[in-house]
Amino acid sequence: ASLRRRHLLRKLRWADRVGPRIRLRGPDERYGHNVLLFCSNNYLGLADHPELIAAARRATEEFGCSASASRLISGSLELHRQLEETLAAWMGTESALVFNSGYQANVGLISALAKEGDVIFSDRLNHASLIDGCRLARAEVRVFRHADAGHLRTLLAESNTKGAKGKRIILTESIFSVDGDRAPLGEIASLAREFDAGLIVDEAHGIGVLGAKGTGLVGELGIEKQVDIRMGTLGKALGSFGAFVAARREVTDYLINRARSFIYSTALPPATLAASLAAIEVIQKEPERRKALWENVQVLSDGLKKQGWRLVSEGSHIMPVLVGEAGETMAVTEELLACGIFVQGLRPPTVPEGTCRLRLTPMATHTAGDLTEALAAFGKVLELRKKQNWTVHPTSASTSIPPS
Repeated sequence: ASLRRRHLLRKLRWADRVGPRIRLRGPDERYGHNVLLFCSNNYLGLADHPELIAAARRATEEFGCSASASRLISGSLELHRQLEETLAAWMGTESALVFNSGYQANVGLISALAKEGDVIFSDRLNHASLIDGCRLARAEVRVFRHADAGHLRTLLAESNTKGAKGKRIILTESIFSVDGDRAPLGEIASLAREFDAGLIVDEAHGIGVLGAKGTGLVGELGIEKQVDIRMGTLGKALGSFGAFVAARREVTDYLINRARSFIYSTALPPATLAASLAAIEVIQKEPERRKALWENVQVLSDGLKKQGWRLVSEGSHIMPVLVGEAGETMAVTEELLACGIFVQGLRPPTVPEGTCRLRLTPMATHTAGDLTEALAAFGKVLELRKKQNWTVHPTSASTSIPPS
């Protein structure tokens, strides 16, 4: 009841497919709406790619529907080996280890590597899975201001003067999942070397869409050798499911023996592993998908700003459109839905009070007509809100939203 009063009560909606145009039905609706989907992580449109579907079908026919056990019992299939070797070659690391989700990878990785006496330096806006991994570890956690390499330097220097004897580990996302901005990875990597700290980068939203080969922001910047561990997901741009850790062999060997989320979970099913393998191949042979995605991002960004919408950040395929309060945000979401556009609103605790936004994410497979339709809907809704004397509420100083 409290959540409902504050416009924070979540409900599920059901989609009939994963492509750019879907039929969507809510909990109180008997019939669905035909809408354009603009809030998916299916950035490259691979989730319904024919090659992924065919690979999943073949794997199911050959291996069955389930791995039927955890990896350390009998659940390690030949497909696991193939996928991990392919991922390691793609990332340019000695090895890779597949986890069942990005959440499980981060929680297992951090809680396994950090112990009492160690210090973790974590970006203030890191994903919940990184935060929960820090909570499970018994290390001291120092939080640095979002994307602020200067503040990180100060905290690292303080740990030096205090004579910390354990490991120092820096945690950051590459593309932040809610604000859509980029971490200053080059500066952070330099600080890690200067202060002899390990560096773990969560590339969940960078894998597949950034870099000449789709290997993420680390690959785009050419700092692979300066990053100790990369986590990437298979269920976003790759259109499949699961996650991986790419690192030195001794790191993945250690995780096999110490990461509880890896040890005590039934392994990913054959269809998922095969779809991931197919996705990596498609990404490498179809670079035009990344090009199409970035072209769509530019069209939407230019159009929204011309209309008068305010973007929380620019420069990535995650385009948060600032609204303000939770009630207003969900009203805008419903008005866009009535116009045939599905963009989900983000509210506390995902974002701070007063900074609720629409998380707009185009796909490579959206057509020029789709973008025109979406911008027309945003324009119509903005005019409607203006007639009701609607204004964007002031933002909190604790967020990373830049001034207008």
